[in-house]
Amino acid sequence: MNDSMMKIEEVPASNGWLWIKEGFSLFKKNPGMWIVLFLIYFIIAFLMSLVPFIGQIGLNLIAPVFVAGFMLACRDLEANKDLEINHLFAGFKLQATPLITVGGIYMVGIIAIVGIVFMLGVDREALKNATEGLNPTDAEVAMMTTLTKPLLMIMLLLVPLMMAYWFAPPLVLFKGLSAIDAMKQSFLACMRNMLPFLVYGLLAMVLLILAAIPFGIGLLVMIPVMMASLYVSYKDIFESDTEDNRL
Repeated sequence: MNDSMMKIEEVPASNGWLWIKEGFSLFKKNPGMWIVLFLIYFIIAFLMSLVPFIGQIGLNLIAPVFVAGFMLACRDLEANKDLEINHLFAGFKLQATPLITVGGIYMVGIIAIVGIVFMLGVDREALKNATEGLNPTDAEVAMMTTLTKPLLMIMLLLVPLMMAYWFAPPLVLFKGLSAIDAMKQSFLACMRNMLPFLVYGLLAMVLLILAAIPFGIGLLVMIPVMMASLYVSYKDIFESDTEDNRL
């Protein structure tokens, strides 16, 4: 598909809430298997993180592949099909190379942002002077004060990168776009729907905080719901005309 011909809907701000609501509806179709899938993914991520350097790189590269698997799971649930453990790994059989490329671009982007900000934004001499001769507690406060500006710069620069990443896995999977084209379309879609994403982001933050309060147990529900809401938001913006899909 030619990405220049792709239709991107602009939806109302209230749709930010509907994405979460409909994501929960998908979760309710098979909550037990949703939780199992995410526990398996968490275990895989944890084991990979134990391998210094290489494990973290590998996890970042294959994360979009797992996201694609969850997107396929959502599509099958929507069609009243069974949710299976195989869904978690389905992305490795479909569009694995461009999905891994998306993960690589995202990872390189984060490294570049952090590197550039700390090269240009952190005055090492000022940091040394601010913490020299202070007790540990005061030194930590002084360090955080000195690092506040670079940290804010990092967060600001990460926003457009995250916008480019958000819809990239489903666009690669369902529309057959290349990694670059998918990230371009994802960025444009987020730009055109800033208000619903603002509503979505604020509500998601509140719900995730509430879910984490009872020993984090609620996250077993909220994290799958948020993943399902990604699929709902993708459909709302890219498939509202019910056009035929590749899969």
